[in-house]
Amino acid sequence: MKLTTTTQVSLDGVMQANGGRHPILDPGMERGGWARPLFDNEAMTFVDQTYQRADAFLFGRRTYELFAGYWGVRKDLENPIVGALNTKPKYVASTTLTEPQWANTTALSGDLAAAIRELKAKPGGELQVHGSAILTRWLLENDLVDEMNLLIVPVVVGQGMRLFPDNGPDIALDLVDSRAFPRGITLHVYRPTGRPQYATT
Repeated sequence: MKLTTTTQVSLDGVMQANGGRHPILDPGMERGGWARPLFDNEAMTFVDQTYQRADAFLFGRRTYELFAGYWGVRKDLENPIVGALNTKPKYVASTTLTEPQWANTTALSGDLAAAIRELKAKPGGELQVHGSAILTRWLLENDLVDEMNLLIVPVVVGQGMRLFPDNGPDIALDLVDSRAFPRGITLHVYRPTGRPQYATT
């Protein structure tokens, strides 16, 4: 399977609380819900189609808990996102989650990189990561990401966790696809290609 990440990110790189602020999981974050008002029908269609493409999902612990509490309790399986999340295998990277309650979930612990490489070696289309900032950073640091979908939302949030740390790995990217949606969200699809080249003069 190809490991893909899909991230809603503001112009200043924030990805936290894009859909709304969670009072427990987003302490100190006062500006949640910054992406939702700019999602038009075309942008939502892209998101729906992305979820429908998935063969399996991989989450960090916090995003898993958010999704389980929202999507996992819904019964309207005709909804493209609800149907995908509640019928396809889910994996969560966590050393503390021992008995996940959301059906069809496996907790990955121990050698996480080896476990993810094993998942990627399985036949299928996409192992998708949605949100999961800390996990996405770790996957990039360990060269495990095959493709990145960045949905860039035209807003400066000014606070919150950002996709890329102040000091992290340097990564060269090939632009595979890009498009703009009516309310200003732009999609950029990238494939990591190793380290960047730097000018020497």
